[in-house]
Formats: sequence, structure tokens, C-alpha cells
Amino acid sequence: MSSVAECTACLILRHYYFCFHQGEVAHILCQPIVQPDGTLAAVLELWRREAGGSFHEEDEEITCSYLVWGGIALHYAHLYFNMDKQRKLNDFLLAVVKSIFQDMVSMDMLIMKIMNFAQRLVDADRASLFLVDSKNKELYATIFDVGIENKTSGDDTESENEETVKAHTSREIRFPLGTGIAGQVAMTGEILNISDAYSDERFNRTVDQLTGYRTQTILCMPIYIRGSIIGVVQMVNKHTGCFSKEDEEAFEMFAVYCGLALHHAKLYDKIRRSEQKYKVALEVLSYHNSCSEEEFHSAVKDGIPGQVVDIDDYYFNPFVIEDYEKARQSIYMFIDLFGLVRFDKNSLLKFVLTVRKNYRRVPYHNWTHGFSVANCMYSIIKHSDNAFRPNECLALFIGALCHDLDHRGKNNKFMLDTESPLAAIYSTSTMEHHHFNQTVTILQQEGHNIFSKLSSSEYKQVLGLIKHCILATDLALFFPNKAKLNQIVQDQSFSWSNQDHRMLIQAIAMTASDLSASAKPWDIQSETVKIIFEEFYQQGDAERAAGRKPIPMMDRNQPEQQAASQVGFLMGICVPCYTLLYSLIPETKPLLNMCKENLEKWRQIDEDMRKREQ
Repeated sequence: MSSVAECTACLILRHYYFCFHQGEVAHILCQPIVQPDGTLAAVLELWRREAGGSFHEEDEEITCSYLVWGGIALHYAHLYFNMDKQRKLNDFLLAVVKSIFQDMVSMDMLIMKIMNFAQRLVDADRASLFLVDSKNKELYATIFDVGIENKTSGDDTESENEETVKAHTSREIRFPLGTGIAGQVAMTGEILNISDAYSDERFNRTVDQLTGYRTQTILCMPIYIRGSIIGVVQMVNKHTGCFSKEDEEAFEMFAVYCGLALHHAKLYDKIRRSEQKYKVALEVLSYHNSCSEEEFHSAVKDGIPGQVVDIDDYYFNPFVIEDYEKARQSIYMFIDLFGLVRFDKNSLLKFVLTVRKNYRRVPYHNWTHGFSVANCMYSIIKHSDNAFRPNECLALFIGALCHDLDHRGKNNKFMLDTESPLAAIYSTSTMEHHHFNQTVTILQQEGHNIFSKLSSSEYKQVLGLIKHCILATDLALFFPNKAKLNQIVQDQSFSWSNQDHRMLIQAIAMTASDLSASAKPWDIQSETVKIIFEEFYQQGDAERAAGRKPIPMMDRNQPEQQAASQVGFLMGICVPCYTLLYSLIPETKPLLNMCKENLEKWRQIDEDMRKREQ
């Protein structure tokens, strides 16, 4: 019944009480007030003193016609009352959501907010929020007893009577599921509205004994997320009377938002902890995977390296110099190409030494391979008559040097098939994205940023080009790149002034450098192939251990596949790559020539092997 109807009923009762006790004799006309839907809204009673005479049929008809409109009025008053009540509840819940999700700082702060809002919602004296520990089958809370108090007027910093939230208990409390009212709610999911706590056998008096507080009325409700109970909110001691059905309904709606907020707060805490763990891991990584002070000082003492014989030859043999000398020759090649005017020498030394350290000791994709690819790119740049612009050359050389950083000796398909964490982070070009990010990580280490003297626009351009160059080493991208560039060349529309065309030739140059072992003289080529297949076989072993059958090329039980696989690899990928590169940069012809020579030798080996098998 609406407040209007309630007031009408009250007036009738008061008048009836007065007339009865005054001893007056009255004639009574009683009529129902019916709402449009047929439900009884109220009852109207009219009294008339004896002198006024009795009510007539005409009086009944008149009052009946008026009361039709009275029923409609009461109906709309009732609707307005409910709508206004719902609007206030919605406004309150909106304020709750804004406050909870805008200021999500920590779980404890969120819990304080939830309990504060819950108290206001149902006019409770105290609030408790317990979270479910599913592993130990317990309820726990670090802040479980919160009340709203008025500040005294003696507080100069706040206005008089301002409400504040006070945590009466801030030590952790734990108890088994099923213990007390909250434990019962957590076990059953049932809402409990208790008007006398001490007369309820489920009530656990331990908390009162610990806090010195007297619990009288309780409204306790579960908090769900994804169908599971994650906590329990308990309101204690309504300020006026007992908790009503309306309190339950409003509180139940509020609990939905509590569940969402707690769920997101847990995610927020996990993310924040993960960030801190990442920072710690990065600190450890930067310490152990950075060049040591001894290595750096040794490189400084050794001075700027001189040129090794034939370092700019496409057929340079990377196996003739040891790892440290490879680092020194990488420094030489960088200085030879770019000088030191725009670059800090100490940063360059640290960067190259740390890059060397971040290549893993796998059979093929190791520091020797990284150096070889950089050496091939150095030779292309040196002999290509300024085909590439300065910042493009910088990105090509650094991209080549870093293109396989932290390679694990397994290909992208293996990472995806084994659901590697890297594959979860990068769904395409998995390892290549990782190599680029490792490059950026090294650049971000103190004293390693070789681009620190570049302008911000240059820095951004070079970093973008390095990413493009490293991603281009994914052979899955080679085929579309080759198809696009081939079409442009066939149409005789290639232009060095077209940025898209330049990006394509950069990608092809990166692939050519990455595959440069196939364009080395036969003794280097054959030795490198042995190393490549050892890495393939290690991946095949890992696949077999995981219950999968490796492809023949990666099956160490099928060594006879080596020659055939090399023929297919050189014909399908290497020769087309070097042919395309030669068509635009004629100075790279030695790469194409040697690749074709190696192809013929592998063909001969494959034919001889087939004849022996017949």
C-alpha cells in the first residue's frame, strides 16, 4: 500500500476510535476503494451522527462514483512511490559502481568501500565481509567489522557530523565453512535474515566475544561470481527494527556488483603482482644477461678493433674467428658503416657484448648465426651503391645482428603446438616478435641505448624499421613479400622513391642474409647444414617425446632425407630469394651464384642416394 493509502487508513482509524470512545452513535457507510487491476487498495468509512440521519442509497451511488477515481489515484500514487524508491536504489547502485570501479586501489580498500555502501543501503550498524578460501575450505577476513561513525566537532579538518568509516578489527580472522551464520550462507548459498541472533543456534558468539560487540539482528547474503560463492556479506544490527524483505531485495542486487568488483579486484591484484614479478625478473635478467663490467672494461682496453681479412666478402667464413672476436668485428662493421659521430662508443660496446650474451647455446640459431647474418647484411650494404638510406642501413644491420636473440632452437609451429607461453603472447611470427622485444629490452638497459643521440623522430623511425626487418625473417612472411615484389618487378614499376617498394626490398634483403649459409662456399655450407640438422633433430626428439610424429626432415631416424630437403629448400626459397634480390641490387650476384652451385651439389648427392636405394 502506498503512503497515501496508509495515511488515509490511519485517519479513518483515529476518527473511528474518537467517535467510539465519545459514546456518539453514528451511521456508518463503508465502501471499498479498488484499483484498476481489481485489487483492493483501501476502505473508506463515513460516519454520520444520529441527528444527521442515516445514509441513503443515493449516498452510496455518489461515493461509489467518486471512489472509482480514488482507486485510480491510489494506484498511480502507489506506482509513483515504487518508481521513486527504485530510482533512488538505482542511483545508489550507480554511485556504488562508479566509486568501486574508479578507485580500485587494493583489495582492502575495495572491501572497506563495499561494507560502507552496504551499511548505508540497509541502515545497518556494522558490516562484515568474508572471502572464501576454497583450498582450505575456510572463510577469512582481514577487515571484517566496519562501522560508520560521526566525527566530533572538535576535528578542525572535517565538517561537523561528517560520517567516517572505521574498521573495528583489522587482524585476520579465519573459521571453517559451515561455522556461524556467515559459514552457513557460504555453504548453502541461502540468504539468512535473523531477527534475534542469540536465539538462533547457528549464530557463532565467538566474534562478539573477540570484539565485545552485541549482535542482535543479522542480514547475511552470499556473493557469487560465475556461479560460485566467493564471499559473504553480513549486515549487523539495523538501526530501526529488523531487516525487511525490501532490505533483502536491495541487498541481493547490491551483492551482484560486489561479486563483479571483488572479481576484478583480484584480477587487478594479480596483474599488479605480475608487474612487480616482471620487474624483478627483468632486474635479474639484466644482471645475468648483460655483459659484465670485466667484459666491458676488457673491450675498452682492447680499443677499436681493426678489420679482419675479407670481412666484407659475401663468402666470409664465420667459423675462423672465436666468439669474442665476432663481437669485436661486429663493432668494427658498425663503426665502418656509421661512424661514431651519432653514437656513443661505450654504449655500442655494451650493446654488442650483451647481444652476444643473449644468444642461447643451441646448435644453429646461436651467436655465430647472428654474427653471420649481420656480416652478410654488412656486405650487401657495403657493395650496394647506396641502395638503402642511412637509417634503413642502421635498422638492417642491427636487425640482422639481433634477429634471433634468445632463440630456443625450435620453430614457430613447435611453439604453437606445445602451447608455449611465447605463443600465448604472440599468435603470429611468435619467435620473431620475441627477438624484437629482446632487442628493445637490451636497448632499455642502462648504458646500452646506442640510439640515445638520435632525435625522437629518428629513434621512432629506426625502431619501427628494426621491427619490420626482424619480423621479415619469418619465412611465412617471405612468400607474400616475394610475390608482391616479383609482381612489381615483372610490371617494371619498381621505384626506389616508393616507400612500400623500399620496405619490400628490405624484407627480401633480411631473408637473403638470414639464409646466407646456403650461399657460402661448399665447405662452409656443408658444415653449417650438419649443425642445422642437429637442431632439427633435437626438435624432432622433443616432438616425439610429446607423443607427436616429427616430419621426416626433423626425424633423426631418417638421415637420408637431408639431401632431398636441401634441394627443396634451395629451389623453393633460397634461389628465388637471391634471384629477386639480384634483379634490384645487382651487386649481390655472388650470393645467387654460390647458392646455385650448392644446389647442384645437393642434387647430385640426392641422385646418388636414390640410386643406392634402388
